[in-house]
Amino acid sequence: MNKYLCLFLFFVFSTILFYSQTRVNYLATFDKKKIHYGMYLGLNQTNYKFSYQEGSSAAPGTVFTDSEPGFNVGLIADLRLYKNLNLRVEPGLVTNAKTLTFEDLNEERALENTFLHVPLVLKYSADRIRNIRLYVLGGISLDYNFTSNENGDDNSEGQFRTKTANLMYEVGIGIDIYLYFFKFSPSIRGVFAINNELVRDRNSPSSYTDPIDFMGTRGIFLNFAFE
Repeated sequence: MNKYLCLFLFFVFSTILFYSQTRVNYLATFDKKKIHYGMYLGLNQTNYKFSYQEGSSAAPGTVFTDSEPGFNVGLIADLRLYKNLNLRVEPGLVTNAKTLTFEDLNEERALENTFLHVPLVLKYSADRIRNIRLYVLGGISLDYNFTSNENGDDNSEGQFRTKTANLMYEVGIGIDIYLYFFKFSPSIRGVFAINNELVRDRNSPSSYTDPIDFMGTRGIFLNFAFE
């Protein structure tokens, strides 16, 4: 995750340095629009945060998550509420893959996921300086996992199950860059699960799911928006 943050900060500082020298204000009336639309592309990397039941007799020890970078693509609808405040909905598709390692059981479970990711966020922007504008955002999002096996086989058949629908909260920072024909807006945000995503095995005791009290996604999203 640190490499995404470093890449984003390098890009932001380079952009500020370059665009602070420009003399022409592009898209001068863009932010006066009540509603506008856009799209985004991006990368993500997520893993799971675990907490464990106290005194579990079947505790397997720590569960490790090995994750691979994923891909994001989606649409943007933006509603201007006030001068510096916008409400945005950003439905999109998110793909990623993880491997869970149960160290004491010497077993692994592969999870390949495709989500419908629907954030509803508030975006607060600083005043525009020539062709750049910094902002922060925060809100909630709904993830619907098309590849969920919530009602399928459990660990007795070699399958680790997670819930289909999950609620997240997310916070982030970004920068609007006003170009001649469109606004380019890179952002980086953290995404964190609110509900428990674990689906317990049908038969107890289970050395896979009984020891786990909470399992929730945490991740970082790097988005590049075109509006």
